[in-house]
Amino acid sequence: MVDALDFVADTVLPEVTLTARLDRVVVHPTCSTTALGSTDALLRLAAAVGREVVVPTSWGCCAFAGDRGLLHPELTASATRPEAAEVAALGPAEAYVSGNRTCEIGMTRATGHEYRHILEVLAEVADQP
Repeated sequence: MVDALDFVADTVLPEVTLTARLDRVVVHPTCSTTALGSTDALLRLAAAVGREVVVPTSWGCCAFAGDRGLLHPELTASATRPEAAEVAALGPAEAYVSGNRTCEIGMTRATGHEYRHILEVLAEVADQP
């Protein structure tokens, strides 16, 4: 089994033509990309779509944990406070990305910026046939 991030970074990305690159992309690695060893693929995809890739030094588990963040939003708020403050201090970015939908929900709530899956952003900047 291969994670979608690894597959796209290794197999699809070399075949993709990018029509434009974004100026700045802020990345939230996830517990799962870390555990799977897929964070490198996430960062390679971010580097393909963005000229500047920023991973907040205070990034960590967003504590969304599947449905826990829906049922107990205070957990996510507490866990993401340092990263959210760092993201706010960075100034604007053209994209805020991650590799897990529930983490994207948690980080969107924490920062006020819409976090999206890196593959969605890649599809938008890729040249479409």
